[in-house]
Amino acid sequence: MKHERPHRSEGPSIHVIGGVMVDLIMGPVTPWPRPGTETFVDHSELRAGGPAGNTGLALKALGVSHHIVCNVGNDMFGAWLVETFGEVARTWPKVATPTALSVGVEHPGGERSFLTTAGNLAVQTPESMLAMLPKRATAGDIALLTGSFLYLDLIDAFEAMLATVSARGFAVALDTGWPSHGWTDAIRAHTIACLAHCDHVLLNEIESLSLSGEKTVEAAAGWLANLAKPGAIVVVKRGGDGASAWRDGKVVHVPAPAVAVIDTTGAGDTFNAGYLGALLDGASLEDALRAGVAVASAAIASSPRRYVSLEVALS
Repeated sequence: MKHERPHRSEGPSIHVIGGVMVDLIMGPVTPWPRPGTETFVDHSELRAGGPAGNTGLALKALGVSHHIVCNVGNDMFGAWLVETFGEVARTWPKVATPTALSVGVEHPGGERSFLTTAGNLAVQTPESMLAMLPKRATAGDIALLTGSFLYLDLIDAFEAMLATVSARGFAVALDTGWPSHGWTDAIRAHTIACLAHCDHVLLNEIESLSLSGEKTVEAAAGWLANLAKPGAIVVVKRGGDGASAWRDGKVVHVPAPAVAVIDTTGAGDTFNAGYLGALLDGASLEDALRAGVAVASAAIASSPRRYVSLEVALS
């Protein structure tokens, strides 16, 4: 299938590579219902989501130039997603499968369990992803591969794809997400190979500790930095404790404000949007961390989701 090249605007952009799907958030549920029974919950929300979708919606709200590299199913949910994302969805291929759906069930305390169908994600290919990216990056362009473990059949192909993306002149950012089968030896090996092409590594605490096998976040960050590109930035998202970044052996930490948490779904994705968007705007590393923390904090404290501007985030 031949894909139209994305329209290039003046200046650099963030190219988000990953899944866009439909999220159905429901809850809270306590206790878990027995098979064959029915349970009522207090609320539900049907919305556009997925790692790339969450990041893209935040970038749109922040006014950051961006593209999303994905496909959608040729069904009513796919049509709804294209309508929701507007112009940025103009080049998305439609594939003859249902659109991926993720049901998030909220537990007491705010944690969620997710039940996800592969849908359109199962028929994505590295060739299709690369075809949706420019052959040469504009100076300052960033390519973010996010939620890579949703593509179960592509995990062993991402290292070569990121090598190509880097060779095209993009700064490469990686947010793996959590592997559904855990950090097996094979998953760790594929991820380590990907790190060699990364300028930005964006993981949360448990991901960084699990991947590295280290006992502390500081040791995990050092381990990740040694495997990434020279001069790469390793960011560890630390939830209520904010975020920390390591570059060339130096660490920067930004605390998170105290907020009333309403919805944590996609918090890491919205952090990525604020952080990378601020870097694209010329912010320092500390200010980019501050922007990521501010955008994520505002998002998790609102329903429907709201975002702060980069100007407010950096003030």
